[in-house]
Amino acid sequence: AGQAALFLARTSSRVYLVVRAAELEAGMSRYLVDEIQNHPRIEVLLSSEVVGADGDGRLERITVRSAHGELRELEVGYVFVFIGAVPATDRLTVGVQRDADGYILTGSDAELAGFHSSGSARFSLETTVPGIFAVGDVRHGSVKRMTSAVGEGASAVRQIHEYLSKGRHNRVGA
Repeated sequence: AGQAALFLARTSSRVYLVVRAAELEAGMSRYLVDEIQNHPRIEVLLSSEVVGADGDGRLERITVRSAHGELRELEVGYVFVFIGAVPATDRLTVGVQRDADGYILTGSDAELAGFHSSGSARFSLETTVPGIFAVGDVRHGSVKRMTSAVGEGASAVRQIHEYLSKGRHNRVGA
């Protein structure tokens, strides 16, 4: 998000960097923090989150709430969302295997890690647990873009239909 803010500030009159954390240093290098804090067209809003968006036929403004509950309306024409690079997979109760960073192994990554025993090829979005599929940013090797996640979701639907039509679901837990 910090690198994107610097890039956007090259051509934008104003860039707001809304950060949930209390400090930039929690997720950025000191060099990047210094560049952002010293840039005249970047305003950093710490301990804040976007809670509303409004406009007449297109985005014209957002509402940001600080940790103290203060609301601030900002005139903007675009919003870019960067919510972090740590996968939120720690609450999964299903025993799918993850890589060292917590990303879920799917398809050939799962097979290469030695987690395939069903006797038939794993679908590209199928996890180490037969019949469980993963898409988007939580998946090991994903592109980390919203449009890619949407495409993977559509592909997962097709793969699940194929999985069910071939009767593979009868082998779950085998």
